[in-house]
Amino acid sequence: MSAWSVTFEPLLPWSALAILATIGLALAGYGLWLGLRGAPLRLLAVVAVAAALANPIVTRENREPLTSVAALVVDRSQSQTLGDRVRETDAAREALIREIAQLNGIELREVTVSANAETSTSDGTRLFDALARALGDVPPDRVAGAILVTDGQVHDVPRDVAALGLSAPVHALVTGQSSEYDRRIVVDAVPRFGLVNSEQVLSFRVLDQGALPANSIRRTRVVVRRDGEQIATLVVPTGEKASVSIRIAHGGDNIVELEAEPIDGELTALNNRAVASIEGIRENLRVLLISGEPNPGERTWRNLLKSDASVDLVHFTILRPPEKMDSTPINELSLIAFPVRELFQEKIGEFDLIIFDRYQRRSILPSVYFDNIARYVRDGGAVLIASGPDLAANGSIARTPLASVLPAEPTGKVIEEPFFPRVSALGNRHPVTRDLPGAGFDPPRWSRFFRMAEVTPSGGSVVMNGAGGRPLLILAREGKGRVGLMTSDHVWLWARGYDGGGPHLSVLRRLSHWLMQEPELEEEALRLSLRGRELGIERQTLGDKVEPVDLTSPSGQRRTLTLADAGAGLWRADVAAAELGLWRATDGTRTALINVGPVNPREWQDVLSTTEPTRSIARASGGTVHRIADAGSVALPRVIATRAGNALGGSDWVGLRLSDATVLKGVDRLPLFAGLLGLALLVLAISAMWWREGR
Repeated sequence: MSAWSVTFEPLLPWSALAILATIGLALAGYGLWLGLRGAPLRLLAVVAVAAALANPIVTRENREPLTSVAALVVDRSQSQTLGDRVRETDAAREALIREIAQLNGIELREVTVSANAETSTSDGTRLFDALARALGDVPPDRVAGAILVTDGQVHDVPRDVAALGLSAPVHALVTGQSSEYDRRIVVDAVPRFGLVNSEQVLSFRVLDQGALPANSIRRTRVVVRRDGEQIATLVVPTGEKASVSIRIAHGGDNIVELEAEPIDGELTALNNRAVASIEGIRENLRVLLISGEPNPGERTWRNLLKSDASVDLVHFTILRPPEKMDSTPINELSLIAFPVRELFQEKIGEFDLIIFDRYQRRSILPSVYFDNIARYVRDGGAVLIASGPDLAANGSIARTPLASVLPAEPTGKVIEEPFFPRVSALGNRHPVTRDLPGAGFDPPRWSRFFRMAEVTPSGGSVVMNGAGGRPLLILAREGKGRVGLMTSDHVWLWARGYDGGGPHLSVLRRLSHWLMQEPELEEEALRLSLRGRELGIERQTLGDKVEPVDLTSPSGQRRTLTLADAGAGLWRADVAAAELGLWRATDGTRTALINVGPVNPREWQDVLSTTEPTRSIARASGGTVHRIADAGSVALPRVIATRAGNALGGSDWVGLRLSDATVLKGVDRLPLFAGLLGLALLVLAISAMWWREGR
């Protein structure tokens, strides 16, 4: 297309030209007033000269019309997978692409929005963010409009047209049926953390929404699970606030699930389940350390336990056994009496770990208290026997009722020879002794020990060996509790740095935490972790093989995974975390849970198809909202190209605004008084004036 225009490029400044033109026109006008012969020709000559000095130029611009840009935003969020919405969305998308392709002057940009693990930082369906990115490089006057294909659950609708950032119509084509109904569960209040073994109250509501059947029951059953294990069942009225008390079972995340009984025919049962994560926080761990006699290793244990701010240590050293006789009066002794009854009868259950360091029975603890300690272990407590020659002596702790929970029996022999402690084949797979610094060499890169008690294992796991391959460190479970037995008292050589020292901190700290049942050190465990966009499944075991793992996604899709051997007792597999919500893995015996993205994503909180969220912005922008599948079949409105100022939508059509924008391809310029033509006009005007004067 061509555009014509006239411009001026004066040969003199406009001020000088105006003065000359004024003088010339005044003289010519005066002549006209006097009626002088030839005055009209003089006026014509003045005008011709003034026009020549103004230098008029005729310009022709060659312009090419620009296309208008329309955006098609397709909602592929998880709620769009419900019912028949996938088919409706696909049919609408294909029809719109086909129709818009037939409109002259409109360029289509398609953008798909998926709410998955890759966009987990944006909670909910955010179509307008995607629309802004798609049209970010398009000038506002070229935007023809936007068409959203969605179920209406959009969570970033702008407040008004100004916040929209577009001056073009926005149309929404809504999938789903107006007759849908659904039940969902909403968590109203949940504590962020709680002390381990404390009770925390979680409040929730069960909501029934949509076109509910007339005979629907207004009460429902809710199952409560903690870490996959059912702990309670409640019957609650729908729409009313309810609560449940949750005991914090362990440190770290305690994942609580609430699942409401579904309604027949509801849109989906996926949002009948809500998840809450409560972080378990341990109070300071209470450790009782009983040293049978002063020894170099006593300081090692004390320093280790006192260096941990989360440990409250109670330490007793028996410095005066009953057989030691002297004449010092009792009231002059600075030593306190050993509170046997208080520790081993009244308060034994308050300790997380009891350590016997080089302890021998010297009639201080009656047999009934060792019975209490054995019962304490079976009920979930932990005992560590850190022994040496005392284990083989007549007063050995293994010759008390505590022997019923010990994983080995002493032979009465003490081995006194230098040896390197070595991690056993089983120990290489155990979290307590796996990957110890220096263990991968032969001999190990740590110092030697010089004595140990010989024992015969009766159970448990031998994770370290000593002289001649004899058991050095044995770990065992007894009832709900745990027992550790170390048959050498020379670990203090590692702490003192003798001959290079050794990894005493790693061994003793891991050992203590395993005994106190820290989840990270479980030797048989199934774990889920999130690394970027990958979901990691890890199985820790002491065995040589593992069972396949069933993985269930938040949408209920199940798949069976075969884990690959990663060495050192670990088996792993990785999958793409393509959905937001709670993932569940189980091998038939153990269950692991992890939440990807926000807890209870907005995407699943309300899944009913609706025209309301987008209606206000559509009307304000001149657009429309159409439900396209209310009768079961997809019925799309027509797409029409319109000009600015015309209607942009109706009951059965949507409009895209054509732009008037063009791009300049070239310019032709023609000066009117340049060249022979301009000279001839001036000569003609002046000659006519003198010709008339000469007559």
